[in-house]
Amino acid sequence: MSAAATPFSRPGTQGTPLHRIGRFSVQHELGRGSTGCVYLGHDPVVGRDVAIKTVNPRLNGAEKSRVAQQLINEARVAGRLSHHNIVTIYEASSEGGMTYIAMEYLQGRELSRLLAGGRRYEPHEVASIGWRLADALDHAHRHEVIHRDIKPANIYMVKDLQPKLIDFGIGRAPNRLPDPAAAADESYTLVGDHQLLGTPNYMSPEQAQGHPVDARTDIYSLGAVMYEMLTGRKPFHAENADKLLQQIAYKAPPPAHEVAPGIPLALSRIVMRAMSKRAEKRYQTAERMALDIRRYLQKERRSQRLLVPVETADRNATQDGDQSPVGWVTAGVLLTAAIAGALAWLLVRSPA
Repeated sequence: MSAAATPFSRPGTQGTPLHRIGRFSVQHELGRGSTGCVYLGHDPVVGRDVAIKTVNPRLNGAEKSRVAQQLINEARVAGRLSHHNIVTIYEASSEGGMTYIAMEYLQGRELSRLLAGGRRYEPHEVASIGWRLADALDHAHRHEVIHRDIKPANIYMVKDLQPKLIDFGIGRAPNRLPDPAAAADESYTLVGDHQLLGTPNYMSPEQAQGHPVDARTDIYSLGAVMYEMLTGRKPFHAENADKLLQQIAYKAPPPAHEVAPGIPLALSRIVMRAMSKRAEKRYQTAERMALDIRRYLQKERRSQRLLVPVETADRNATQDGDQSPVGWVTAGVLLTAAIAGALAWLLVRSPA
């Protein structure tokens, strides 16, 4: 992210510096894509930095209107949620011909950029990140929100391996603004002869076939993300989008532990269950997936404790506050000696 503050032209005008969006002062541009721009702003009322997402001014009228509605929908969908692993939306508005949403300013990088840059994660790191994301999805699903586009580009990594789910623009929720010109599951990604909702590499089989989806589509996509993090490769590869969709719909990827032998079998099984072709064979809720990952992490932690040297275990209590086994043995010996001494003293003092 750039540290220099530079002025930008207001959408729809030429050469007019953009210093404010709504009540927020604009510091500098953080990023720009084909449909939107993101600026670093400052909220003078609360006194905090925010990220401000607006429509790319270079879009034509129809595209501008569609993306503006998508921004409002993102705010309406994500605004229902409050979870430490989901980006927080502060405000959404349309004024002066500009539609924008102000959200939590995250400092870090998208998971997609980290993976593309060669970042590899250890299995326990993947499990820790996956557990947090599954818990975030469980929160969203309980509030009737389906993300529908879980992928590395929509997972923002901040410090201490903390992931943040971002971009709910095509998410589904009861308060989403309807589009009279589109079906309920209208897509924003055109592949072949089909309008598809989501990103092909990570979409579920039912999503790839254009079928209605439920919360289990997010579970599949999270499994696909974890698969890539573990193995360093996407579950499927094809020379064109149509063949890729065929593979997603009908072909099972090789198990993660077979692609990368160092992956623990228990973690591989969690990922492969999440990626089952048939939705009824997957985890039926993100909560169940999160629980299985948590059990895996707890088991791994216990196994790591067994590798701690005896003298170290004797000095320190465990993270759960329990004394180490060696400590309990030592305490037992001392207690037994104390009791024996007391009995001997009583026998000497007794007339019998």
